[in-house]
Amino acid sequence: MYGLEESPTELVNPAGKSDILLICEHASHFIPESFHNLGLTDAECLSHIGWDIGAADMARVLSQQLDASLVLQRYSRLLYDCNRPPSEMSAIPPLSEVTAIPGNSELTDEQRHYRVERIYQPFHSEIEAQIKARTEAGRRTVVVTIHSFTPTYKGELRTVELGVICDNDNAFANTFYQIAQQASDHDIRMNEPYGPSDPVLHTVTRHGTDHQIANVMLEVRNDLIEQAVGQHEWANLIGKVLNQVNA
Repeated sequence: MYGLEESPTELVNPAGKSDILLICEHASHFIPESFHNLGLTDAECLSHIGWDIGAADMARVLSQQLDASLVLQRYSRLLYDCNRPPSEMSAIPPLSEVTAIPGNSELTDEQRHYRVERIYQPFHSEIEAQIKARTEAGRRTVVVTIHSFTPTYKGELRTVELGVICDNDNAFANTFYQIAQQASDHDIRMNEPYGPSDPVLHTVTRHGTDHQIANVMLEVRNDLIEQAVGQHEWANLIGKVLNQVNA
């Protein structure tokens, strides 16, 4: 027993009728006991470095509102960040923002491969299977990944509330951005607080852009969705806009 025997994937509403396939790569802060919190305190593991606070709960609300299937990742991104390919060092980060991760330093190739094999590969294989099943059934798919970000990063305050993250020439994402701005007084920006150069677009590129499937990555500031009321408020806005773009 090495600690990663549980499936990394949770499917919510797998029979959902919507074209939209919701994905939340940083849904959980769960680290099995055998990893000893990677040398971190409980508070550090529960902070934004361990997961996207509020993102999974908001995604569940969206799933219900849209009747959309949702793929959640069940391990902390500190064990493996499923929005990064295995070739990226940040996939198993030795440092997150300003916090050193002792359990991720000086890993052997075998240890890295174990996490790739048990977390990254099956998670993305499940997404591929969901898309393949839709295609074979003659259904359209729109890939929408749900994230949250911290209000302060390395001491810098972030005032943006919703970020629409995409590569250039992404018609779906651009339309989403335009409609969202018209529908709300919230601070909504394109490619903030992250953009293609960071890089953060692995999931939408792998499952969307590379296969000519419409896609967008959405980032909501986590202080706005820590509580249920905020999760429902933002799910209502995002769901309304997604329905208009996908009409």
